Amino acid sequence: MLFDSHHRKINYLRLAVTDRCNLRCFYCMPEQGNDWLSRRELMSYEEMLRVCSVLVQMGIEKIRITGGEPFVRKDMLQFLASLTALPHLQQVSITTNGVVTAPLVPELKKLGINSINLSLDTLDRDRFFAITRRDELPRVLETLEALLHHQLEVKINAVVMEGKNTQDILPLVELTKDLPVSVRFIEEMPFNGGGQVMPTLAWDHFRILEAIQERYPEVQKVPDPANSTAYHYHIPGHQGSIGIIAAYTRSFCGTCNRLRLTPQGDLKTCLYGGPVLNVRDLMRSGHTDPQLQEALQGAVLQKEKDGWEAEKAMAAFPHASMATIGG
Repeated sequence: MLFDSHHRKINYLRLAVTDRCNLRCFYCMPEQGNDWLSRRELMSYEEMLRVCSVLVQMGIEKIRITGGEPFVRKDMLQFLASLTALPHLQQVSITTNGVVTAPLVPELKKLGINSINLSLDTLDRDRFFAITRRDELPRVLETLEALLHHQLEVKINAVVMEGKNTQDILPLVELTKDLPVSVRFIEEMPFNGGGQVMPTLAWDHFRILEAIQERYPEVQKVPDPANSTAYHYHIPGHQGSIGIIAAYTRSFCGTCNRLRLTPQGDLKTCLYGGPVLNVRDLMRSGHTDPQLQEALQGAVLQKEKDGWEAEKAMAAFPHASMATIGG
């Protein structure tokens, strides 16, 4: 099993398979996009599968596939078929923006992928375009319908941004009335690819909850699962639930159980910290699996106590675009 120096069990990997995306959300990347990684810089599927296999042997039980947008990478379904076949891996889940996902849902179901996080910051088509710089809301809603039709667990992720979509909080909450979805509101984070850091956060998790309570005073706090990043709530009579993720204020760091791998193989032990190891380079230099395990264990022992400590260590460096780190 993997443990860090703070005695936390590490059993969850977020694997970003690409830095590319078919949206241009302003809080994630510049309008013109990023300087995309070349094919040579990306880990190959074989390399990804190998490092995942090694980490599963070390105690990783759950892997979430992220991007960029995972499904813009060619042959993603074949990779997922190999990944879900790894012995002892308990769960594979995916975060997607839903633009090209709807036709793939039946195959995802066959592969045993039963949990999807769908990024959706607004239900208003004009605001969707303003946030993402693309007119793709109908296709995202088509994906939501397909996921529910095939009875996959759906979590809707909405980043709450002052002056952009706070008016969408209640319409998104309303989805939980008749749909078995979890709508999770996420504090905005300072990764926009421009090296800019927000000095303050107007809409933190307390203010988001207050906005919900004003319309639904009967909303109830419910127990949070182990290692959860979200505070969970339920409105009596609603099929679905609500989550609020304090991604900027970082109140969940004490139970963090995750690692992150970027598309180019950088291992990050904290979203707010820098890379501590490049597994792509180790594999290409001839490291054996036992040598990889030794390097990975050493990296995990460097995991910071919390996101504030990690960010302090990164103070001299600009924040990367969220698309490049699988946020």
